[in-house]
Amino acid sequence: MPTESSARLAPAHPPEVSTPAIVWVLSVAGITGALMQTLVVPLIQDLPQLLSTTASNASWVITATLLTAAVATPVSGRLGDLYGKRRLMLVCAASLIVGSAVCALAASVVPMIVGRGLQGIGMGMIPLGISAMRDLLPPEKLGTSIALMSASMGVGGALGLPTAAAVAEIDWRLLFWGSTVLAVMITFLIFKFVPATPTSVDPEPFDFVGAVGLGAGLVALLLGVSKGADWGWDSALTVGLLAGSVVVFVAWGWFELGQAAPLVDLRVTARPVVLLTNIASLVVGFAMYAQSLIIPQLMQMPVETGYGLGKSMLEMGLWMMPGGLFMMLVSPLGAKISRARGPKITLALGAFVVSMGYLAAVLLMGSAVGLMVGVIIASSGVGLAYGAMPALIMGSVPVSETASANSFNTLTRSVGTSIAAAVVGVVLAQMTMDLGPVQVPTENGFRTGLLLGAGVALLASLIAMAIPSKASRAAEESIEHEVATV
Repeated sequence: MPTESSARLAPAHPPEVSTPAIVWVLSVAGITGALMQTLVVPLIQDLPQLLSTTASNASWVITATLLTAAVATPVSGRLGDLYGKRRLMLVCAASLIVGSAVCALAASVVPMIVGRGLQGIGMGMIPLGISAMRDLLPPEKLGTSIALMSASMGVGGALGLPTAAAVAEIDWRLLFWGSTVLAVMITFLIFKFVPATPTSVDPEPFDFVGAVGLGAGLVALLLGVSKGADWGWDSALTVGLLAGSVVVFVAWGWFELGQAAPLVDLRVTARPVVLLTNIASLVVGFAMYAQSLIIPQLMQMPVETGYGLGKSMLEMGLWMMPGGLFMMLVSPLGAKISRARGPKITLALGAFVVSMGYLAAVLLMGSAVGLMVGVIIASSGVGLAYGAMPALIMGSVPVSETASANSFNTLTRSVGTSIAAAVVGVVLAQMTMDLGPVQVPTENGFRTGLLLGAGVALLASLIAMAIPSKASRAAEESIEHEVATV
């Protein structure tokens, strides 16, 4: 098994490639990957008619992206550690190109699902890009750059919603042709401006069994969580999937502990800093996504309900957009706090700010301006928290496992968002009223969902405070030291 030092090559980036160019390209790559999550939101109601299928089948257009992103992210992270992060980013970008083109040409639901699955693989660019920064950037630029790219996930979502709504009103296929062009552009930019990163001198065999096991467990878990409301939470299929995921994960963990070069090093993952950071990431992912489910519905709910604001999809997206922009604006502040007080404090503060954003939304939910204020506050907190997570992770794992560890951290956030979708869906479905021939969530249902988000975010802040302080303070110093000694 190669040692940490033998697993690296001299990675200094060429003098002609400036640090700002690398940061800009990697951030754009992150935004591009995140855009794919909100790309089809404006089409949800129309997909059955557009693809000549049922609403149940059409829902797989969203589920497919979720599943492939969850499975591909840890796999691409490990392959990036073994064979080069830039190389795997190009693979992810190529998958985006093919997937987007397939969706643009799709005339039925099956090719659309296949294309959306390929687009989900593109999400792997985000943790790969964050890890590449550790190899390519000078120590003094690392914290701010990592925070900036981490925030790109929110910016991509915030920009994607109104943009997709506007384009969809012209021609829905333009959404996917546009994403094809964007994916081609980011592929060229990565090839041109991102230098090759260090790879293992003598790469160990890739853990295919571990990859299959993790994928099977994730698919069972996320299918059960995301489809439970449609299939019934007490149905044999839902219960079987959720129980089966537990069995698979136990067997997978036992297998991974016996491997010399596992897909995920569970011993490293069990370190207090890494473990608590991943738990906090899952909870923050829940808190972040809950507002994305509740506030858009509140804005678009008919005014006849007495609490709905009657906004169109495009109007709603524009009201939500400032949240993503603030997420990126506060990321440098988060890096400064991490340098001064440690990333643990930044993570805890960010989660607390998210909680305050939810409470503001509860108090101001009677107007679009009030909801926008709540979104801005909560999104700013997410920007602080997301920038701190990679710093904590990378300061606590071997250099040769940064992409794998960051990918696993990104995965925990995705699991949190999936759980949020299920839980918020149950809350809103249980608190409804009749509006003509349909049932809609009540005002108390929305308020309960927002208060749930506030409570979960506060829990994330408490978890962050439990991260060992000594290790947290050493995280940034560890990153800078390792980069400086390359």
